[in-house]
Amino acid sequence: MADIPVWTDERLNKLKKLWEQGLSISQIGEELDVSRNAIAGKVYRLGLPKRQSPISGASSGPKAAPKSDSIADMDASTLPLKLALRTINWSRSQCSWPIGDPKSTAFRFCGENVVQGKPYCNEHCFDAYTTSRESGSN
Repeated sequence: MADIPVWTDERLNKLKKLWEQGLSISQIGEELDVSRNAIAGKVYRLGLPKRQSPISGASSGPKAAPKSDSIADMDASTLPLKLALRTINWSRSQCSWPIGDPKSTAFRFCGENVVQGKPYCNEHCFDAYTTSRESGSN
């Protein structure tokens, strides 16, 4: 691969086409056999349009009005697991103690107010943060 330039016109066109199709940076990297970072850098340098982050879920534009048939309006127990998990509401100010089997549509987080500086409510902090004195003497 050292003899072949990484970014030929053909590869750049393929990158642009895959980007327009909505493939992730990692998927494009696999397709073109280059690192994820190489793709991210080239996309930036080419000035390709930004896309919504799959992590933050934040968008710069106005949000569309929710449709009546959106996932959030459906009964989570009737949805496939992959879609049901999208209906879980989570906030840093709410206890993130998992309740139930994550492979079940009944899975949820505690949701009580958190102890400042911790990810859990008071009850779940007690469960999560134990000391060696509680484990018994040896």
